[in-house]
Amino acid sequence: MVDIAKSYGALLIGGLFASLLSGFVVIQVFVYFKLYRTDPRLLKGLVLIVWLLDTSHTICIWLSLWNYLILDYGKPEAIGNIATSLAMSVLITALLTVFVHMFFARRIFLLSKRNFFLTMPIVILAILRLVSASSTTAFMVKLRNFDTFKKEVRWVFTTGLALSTTVDILITLSLFFLLQTSRTGAEKSNAVIDSLIMYSFETGLLTCAGTIASMLCWITMPTNLIFMGLHFVIGKLYANSLLVTLNSRENTRELMIRHGRSSSHSHSGDHAVHVIDPRRHNRPRSEDSEDFVLSSLRLDTKSQPLEVTVERSVHHG
Repeated sequence: MVDIAKSYGALLIGGLFASLLSGFVVIQVFVYFKLYRTDPRLLKGLVLIVWLLDTSHTICIWLSLWNYLILDYGKPEAIGNIATSLAMSVLITALLTVFVHMFFARRIFLLSKRNFFLTMPIVILAILRLVSASSTTAFMVKLRNFDTFKKEVRWVFTTGLALSTTVDILITLSLFFLLQTSRTGAEKSNAVIDSLIMYSFETGLLTCAGTIASMLCWITMPTNLIFMGLHFVIGKLYANSLLVTLNSRENTRELMIRHGRSSSHSHSGDHAVHVIDPRRHNRPRSEDSEDFVLSSLRLDTKSQPLEVTVERSVHHG
């Protein structure tokens, strides 16, 4: 017998919460284009792609709810059917996820001074996650029934969620490692690093927790659709994670400058800390380059004085 509350109810609550988070995405996009008008076209294009994917994902969610709650009203046995729009929501979630993972992989690549050994595992696993999710969508469209899907290719969906969780953990640990190794004896600069580490953990924790929750419900409660209600939310968490990261750059820059100026007057330890603000320099931009604006901390501990540099990192293609 179908549990209406844990199936229809889970889809409805998941869809409503996902729609709320989609509203946050819209707000973040407007804030981004208002505050960062001089960002490179590639970064603006990424934001637009995430926005379009998020909107498409929301449309798929509401089409699924319309199919299950309106078209199949009074037919609880139809909950076992897989709507095409629901299958497509899985693929769009994967696309959102891979764009966000690649963004953070590139950030790690630049912060680690182009360390391929640190970055490539993240890129490879992110691509495998997309392949797994694409296979999941294909099987859902082909089989069109949850019971059949669970019996024949249950592992495909599980693998995709597991890969997504693994990539989130790798990204969080990599950022932690890169920031942790930048520590010095200067109390003020360490305070900035602590805030960046905490921020990295907070953003990684949300997406990782959402993915793990959906995977656990899929494994332990395969007879209902709680896992799918949670899965509706995952894509929104990734979209918000990316946009919040981009929109928080100015706050991070101001924090670094404030701490840097404070340290320059107090001469904490044996190091004087100088702040270099790129807004004072008019660096020419190349139309043939990918320009990712990173609010990152670069600490040069080999020379005196210690410099806290807020800079624009440019990668020429």
